[in-house]
Amino acid sequence: MIVPVGGAAPAWSRSAKSLASLHPPPGEVIVVIDGPNDDFARQATEIGARVIILEEPGGPAKARNRGAQEASGDILFFIDSDIQVPPHLIHQLGCLFSAEDKPSAVIGSYDDSPGDPAFLSQYRNLLHHFVHQTGREQASTFWSGCGAIRRQAFQDVGGFDESYSQPSIEDIELGSRLLRAGHTIQLAKELQVKHLKQWRLGDMLKTDLWRRAVPWTKLMLKDGALVNDLNVKKRDRFGVVMAFLILGTLLASGAPLPIETRLPIIGLGLAAGLALVALNRQFFQFLSQSRGLLFAAKVVPFYWVYLLICGLGFSLGYLQHLSSSGKDAAELQKKS
Repeated sequence: MIVPVGGAAPAWSRSAKSLASLHPPPGEVIVVIDGPNDDFARQATEIGARVIILEEPGGPAKARNRGAQEASGDILFFIDSDIQVPPHLIHQLGCLFSAEDKPSAVIGSYDDSPGDPAFLSQYRNLLHHFVHQTGREQASTFWSGCGAIRRQAFQDVGGFDESYSQPSIEDIELGSRLLRAGHTIQLAKELQVKHLKQWRLGDMLKTDLWRRAVPWTKLMLKDGALVNDLNVKKRDRFGVVMAFLILGTLLASGAPLPIETRLPIIGLGLAAGLALVALNRQFFQFLSQSRGLLFAAKVVPFYWVYLLICGLGFSLGYLQHLSSSGKDAAELQKKS
């Protein structure tokens, strides 16, 4: 088990306590401190973990790679430092990797009872839970929040890309290379952990745009294929179109237009809003059943903004991809 701990890591103490309760325990627990921090190192030592301290912060990708280099096990199990694990997690992993199909990697999901009680944290983590619980079992990506890889497969593809110096899509990018190399990734829906992170609106929007949507778009365009799974299903792409249609009608309805022109625009916006809810009815039904109808209704505008961010991120990622492709072509022409 490899756990990178960096930044403020406010949930690390709770996460560390849960690691100590694993039964059976993992063969070894390696905690990589991304930049010197005596408190983090002490908490890791108290649970019997092996501690590696990086002198300079390099991001979770670098920390995970360093932990993997020092690990002795045949299976590398990555857990984030804001995760609370259930006691039976290692037993579940053992069963999954000893199954007949023997996947190269296994990922799980957040559970449906997030650690932070605030509305935004509940919504965000329940969205992740729903997306993973309704995803394909033959997964199209890897997830380092709770994901395990056979050591040989990890080494075959060169580990995490350390150019991701901040938490981003380094796990998704690793999953892309695993699949291209012929390895299999299994989404085990019964493998669930509790997310302890407290989400704030500004951090959420910045993460969704710059650390998820933009780099993920660039990765898919580089690979030459748009994934139809998890957060980028065809349904979600159509939802983005509806979200921007709603935005367009809101802006247009506020313009100084004749009432006979404004009313059809408002009607179109309402129709797009209903289509957006209908398109994601399973998600909103899940929220209504688990948290109540009022909670589900409060989520609607936040989910709309999420889709707008996804659309904006795709546009920015596409433009950056074109710019990068143009530069590469120019460099190739110079060399030739």
